[in-house]
Amino acid sequence: MTTTTRLKSDNSPTLPADPDSNRAGHEAERADRRRLRSKVGDAVLPIAVFFGFIGLWYAITYLVLATDRRFLLPPPHDVIAEGFANPARGDILTGMWLTAQVALVGLLIAFVIGFSVAVLMSQAKWVERSLYPWAVFSQTVPILALVPLLGFWFGFGWSSRVIVCVVIALFPIIINTLEGLNSADRRLHDLLTLKHANRWTRLVRLQIPAALPDIFVGLRTSAGLAVIGAIVGDFFFGKGEPGLGLLISRYSSRLQSEEMLATTGAACLLGILVFAGFGWLGKQITGKWDDSWSDRDQH
Repeated sequence: MTTTTRLKSDNSPTLPADPDSNRAGHEAERADRRRLRSKVGDAVLPIAVFFGFIGLWYAITYLVLATDRRFLLPPPHDVIAEGFANPARGDILTGMWLTAQVALVGLLIAFVIGFSVAVLMSQAKWVERSLYPWAVFSQTVPILALVPLLGFWFGFGWSSRVIVCVVIALFPIIINTLEGLNSADRRLHDLLTLKHANRWTRLVRLQIPAALPDIFVGLRTSAGLAVIGAIVGDFFFGKGEPGLGLLISRYSSRLQSEEMLATTGAACLLGILVFAGFGWLGKQITGKWDDSWSDRDQH
């Protein structure tokens, strides 16, 4: 008795493809295209707005303003030539660096104070009820009215500029950190209670990791405010090495509109860089596990 083996021919019919896998593949491709369009839009739209702003600037300078009044709004190329391309204008870059130093030192001090206050408020309701109104009060005090008093109390030098940054940057750090600490999952709190965890363990293992996204939101907001505080303090105190605020005051008093606009642009650029820097840092630290970052990138 012999056994014959029939070889399968190449023309034999194949099994139909799984429709679910095809559908999943199409969904993945559409998701990739949506992410690509979103990234292209994030890059193109701000650039388009920028060029539209520059075009409007040129139109106002050459079509609206008369020749003898063009000093009120000089064209962008004159601002760049006098403010940045001119070797004699290195004081703007130096002032930008000094303002950045004041803003970052003030932001660091504000973070230490704000984080500590938020932790205390999260540990006991009576502490929160006692300190929360004063945190709100620090935000309602007009900074322009407070700056002269700070100058009288602490002098008109570098330390007073830092204090202005601390005052103006403190509130967002306290509020966002407190919200993050209180937003930890209640079920995880119950689990730590079953494990007989103390306050320190609960704070370090649960509340602070849960609060990191909100902490960086507060830092991004306060970073821009710290730059404003450094410029405002420098503008009013006007002593020591000149930062961007003092340069703006000098150029405006001398009617040097090109230099004044260039200094204002440097201040805006500094605020954007600081804001974007803390946004990037927050994404690197929390983006791998926090859903809010991934959801924002997809939209």
